[in-house]
Formats: sequence, C-alpha cells, structure tokens
Amino acid sequence: MNMKRTFGAILTILGIVGLIYAGVTIINHSAAATSISVFAIIGLLFFFSGISLVRVTKDEA
Repeated sequence: MNMKRTFGAILTILGIVGLIYAGVTIINHSAAATSISVFAIIGLLFFFSGISLVRVTKDEA
C-alpha cells in the first residue's frame, strides 16, 4: 500500500472522529459554540483532504 494512501486513510478517520465528536457535543450541549465549530471545521478539513488524497493517488505496483 502506498504511503500517501495510508496517510489519506488516517486523515479520513481523524476527520470522521472529529465530526462525530462535534455531533455528540452538539447533542449534549456540553461545549461552547466556538469549540464545536472548531471541531467541525477541522473534522471536515481532515475528512475531505483524506478522501481526495486517497482518490487522487494512483496505485503503482
């Protein structure tokens, strides 16, 4: 497996975790709006950059 694909998968998983954490804090009302928005923005950034890195990287054997 390519190193870029591995890094893309890690970024995607971190983005999913960040989005889930932001969603849980929204539901529980346990954090301020600024921290929720920071987690959501960083989660979206990691998620979409990971997906695009996996999609763009070509497999070369």
